[in-house]
Amino acid sequence: MRDDLTKPTLGQALLAPRSIALVGASDDVTKTSSRPLQFLRRAGYKGMVYPINPRRPTVLGEKAWPSLAALPEVPDHVFILTPTADAVAAAEECARLGVAVVTILAAGFSEGGAEGQELVARLQALCATTSLRILGPSSLGAINLRAKTIITANAAFAEPDLPSGSIFVASHSGSLLGALVSRGKARNIGFAGLVSVGNEIDLSLGEICSATLDDPEVTGYMLFLESIRHADALRTFAIGAAARGKPVVAYKLGRSAAAAELALSHTGALAGEDDVAAAFLADCGIARVFNFETLLETLPLLQRLPARPAGPRSMRVGVVTTTGGGAAMVVDELGIRGIDVVKLSHETYDRLTEAGVAAGRERIIDLTLAGTRYDIMKAALETMLAAPEFDVVVAVIGSSARFQPELAVKPVIESALSQKPLVTFLVPEAPEALAMLTAAGIANFRTPESCADAIQAALQRRSPSAMPKPRVVAANTPRQLDELAAYELLAKHGMRHAPAVAIAIDATATELPFAYPVAVKLLSEEIAHKTEVGGVVLNVADAMQLEAAIRKIADSVRAHRPDANVSQVLVQPMTSGLGEMLLGYRVDPEAGPLVLLAAGGIYTEIYRDRSIRLAPVTLDGAREMISELAITSVFQGFRNKPHGDLEALAQAIVAMSQLALDNDVTVLDAEINPLIINPVGQGVVAVDALVALAGTEET
Repeated sequence: MRDDLTKPTLGQALLAPRSIALVGASDDVTKTSSRPLQFLRRAGYKGMVYPINPRRPTVLGEKAWPSLAALPEVPDHVFILTPTADAVAAAEECARLGVAVVTILAAGFSEGGAEGQELVARLQALCATTSLRILGPSSLGAINLRAKTIITANAAFAEPDLPSGSIFVASHSGSLLGALVSRGKARNIGFAGLVSVGNEIDLSLGEICSATLDDPEVTGYMLFLESIRHADALRTFAIGAAARGKPVVAYKLGRSAAAAELALSHTGALAGEDDVAAAFLADCGIARVFNFETLLETLPLLQRLPARPAGPRSMRVGVVTTTGGGAAMVVDELGIRGIDVVKLSHETYDRLTEAGVAAGRERIIDLTLAGTRYDIMKAALETMLAAPEFDVVVAVIGSSARFQPELAVKPVIESALSQKPLVTFLVPEAPEALAMLTAAGIANFRTPESCADAIQAALQRRSPSAMPKPRVVAANTPRQLDELAAYELLAKHGMRHAPAVAIAIDATATELPFAYPVAVKLLSEEIAHKTEVGGVVLNVADAMQLEAAIRKIADSVRAHRPDANVSQVLVQPMTSGLGEMLLGYRVDPEAGPLVLLAAGGIYTEIYRDRSIRLAPVTLDGAREMISELAITSVFQGFRNKPHGDLEALAQAIVAMSQLALDNDVTVLDAEINPLIINPVGQGVVAVDALVALAGTEET
């Protein structure tokens, strides 16, 4: 217990306060502002609760106080239930009194136009100049089921007998907390705490979760995200959770949002907000799921399957079943996600036979009705869990899970202590069997989609990387480098480019340091996309054609951009290889520096096949990026063609990502397209480059 004079920590004031004041508490049980007092009393909260209502002597039969200043003590936590117009004044009073944490229910702040932004600024000034911390606005509150602090206006918490557990939930959507607790209760999944973070004008989702990291009763985290905000705090939390062996799973909205507005390069269009968020979550070691039901079901699997270091990885699953149709659904869903359901090795098949299990050599180990026998299913599971060819084993159980639940899940529960993860998909609606599996800590799923979703998230999860904190970049107009200067900057970081020479537009005769044919391109800091203004001529065969090409480019650019300074062209030898890739870099406002690899040349916008990582990237991380792209299969002996130098490509990815650490300039956006991939041993070569620097920097 804390001494009454001890100032509470953030976690204590937020989730285990000794006293709570409810500003604007209503006596009308039909109103939202009456709910927190009802919920706290119904839950059996042991601390002091102070309803604040200057217009009534009592609220719901309890003494009401006219103001916070009239209270006999300074409460640890104040829940402001008043309308927007009065909420800021209430928060200012809390700051004067020394309240530790305030939760603001009202909306109309960040989303309230210019007037709302002024209110936000007032609240943020309070936090900057006092010790007050603010949850919200637009927060439905903070809940600690163990401490019975149900500080919320969410109607879902009128539900009686909510099970407490070891999962902590933080959500951008307050209403989703109700969905999780109701679904969790139906599955006997309990929570340690749940927080609706609202607009995060002060307390962020990451900081709130970090405040619970050292709570031994919290073993894992569920996040419901609308976007990535306060990325540094979220990353700090994720790294701390990984260090303590507490897995984090997230469901994020926004997959269908349009790609980000085109920046200097294709990279801006290919790396839309959700793509960047996915890369950020992955680099933080947070498992992302795409099915809301999976959010509830995945943590037991993550607790059995540790995150792995960056690099190409195996994703091999074994499936054993008593119902072929049910198992086929799982196999189909896994296949859609690129996960290999593998057949038994000869050695594993022989061990199954020795154990008395009759099994075929197909991808699904279908035990048929024999699998309903305890000894057969137990022997099959033990053998498969010991087999080296599987990373995860899935047991698919049919109708017996509903009609004989204890018998059906007994071999699964007794096999779950294996070092290898075991998950279960129950084909029928079988709540008793699901509850038994949940109580035993075994990952269990109601649908084949969520089963496959969770397995993919777990197998793809990698250990978080502690990236250097990116420098703050001023919001101003970027300064673009011309292509030759871009090559020089990239070469400083180890990026090889094709030979290039600058020639004045009015030059009469030029000797080239390389042979024809050549490519002739506008050289300009003002025009990024040269082809759009007729600034490129290819396959120039001799000096006469070179002069003609220069005149053609000059005339075309002046016609399209009469305001542009056209004084030079860049000449390079025509370069070809086995294929082309795009390698990009940009600084995201929230996530920070990132690097992107995609199909290059004319295929960039047709095939949106790409891989994204936060920068800088390790060599293993770069190899993993390459392995994720379907397009790179053409460089791996496809149809007997020569193998491409993918190791050189990996080194190029690392080199590009080092722009994040350049102390001389701040690169906002960079792209090589195309990057020519040559045969093994001959490297990769940049033949076009764009770079934009922060406007206040000098090269």
